[in-house]
Amino acid sequence: MPTINKIFIEIPTWLGDAVMTTPAIENIIKEYPYAKIIMLGSYVSTQALGKMKNISKVIVDNSKKEGNRYLNLMKIAKEVGSVDLAISFRKSFSSKFMMFFIKAKQKYSYQRFVKEEIHQAIRYNDFINRRLNLNYDTGDLKLYFDAFKYEKPTLGINPGATYGSAKRWYPEEFAKVAIEMSKKYNIVIFGGPEEVDIASEIKEKLISKNITNVKNLAGKTSIPELIEKIAGLDLFITNDSGPMHVAASFKIPTIAIFGPTKYTETNQWKNPNGIIVSKDLECAPCMKRVCPLGHHDCMKMIRAEDILQKIEFVK
Repeated sequence: MPTINKIFIEIPTWLGDAVMTTPAIENIIKEYPYAKIIMLGSYVSTQALGKMKNISKVIVDNSKKEGNRYLNLMKIAKEVGSVDLAISFRKSFSSKFMMFFIKAKQKYSYQRFVKEEIHQAIRYNDFINRRLNLNYDTGDLKLYFDAFKYEKPTLGINPGATYGSAKRWYPEEFAKVAIEMSKKYNIVIFGGPEEVDIASEIKEKLISKNITNVKNLAGKTSIPELIEKIAGLDLFITNDSGPMHVAASFKIPTIAIFGPTKYTETNQWKNPNGIIVSKDLECAPCMKRVCPLGHHDCMKMIRAEDILQKIEFVK
């Protein structure tokens, strides 16, 4: 077997997908504990995974920003240099193009080997096992951050979902849950820059009910800060999203709301404190960014009462 001293790993662009690769990456490190790793990914995904063990260099993929993307990808391959093993957890044409120019003794781009519906974390790990002739189980999600210490019991709510509006539960329903839970918990609202309006709407509804123990962090946190703040929560209520997988990596008691996506493939991996809420309609999972039927019943039929009833079972 050839000696592996230097490994190149390309991780997915989206936060949630990147987090779901961590069991596979941990197994690569377990197999090659002395190898140095060069990691490539989006700014968001590398901010989350860049602190993993054995990472010697992080490259942010800015190939789309300016100039010719494919020339930029060739420059990235040149920056990586020669490695013993190159692995990409992406299957896009641009990724395969870039991988073609990577100088590696062994190189593998992501493939799905199993047709059945299995969790995405298992798919990523299965890819590694098959390509590297390994036999590791799919372990826990793993992020290397310390939990933020809140002064009082804290409930986090995450009303956004980057993939599209179809994955988003309604702000007024999130607000109803937060209003009820504010008697026991301080409330923290999370979200990215594109979710500031949704988060502000929820906070306004709480303020209108004279609830002041609420903090809106939407658009105000870096990725490391987001991870640390989620890691310190006592309870989390979220759509199917990147932050949901962050919470799973710290086994935070979580209620995850699913509508158009396959919770069999993207639920909270190995979080014993996680509960799924879904109406399991015949039209779901459609996997669409916007409801193709125009009614959005997969989310509209979920009410605040459904979430409140589940909370007592979450811990």
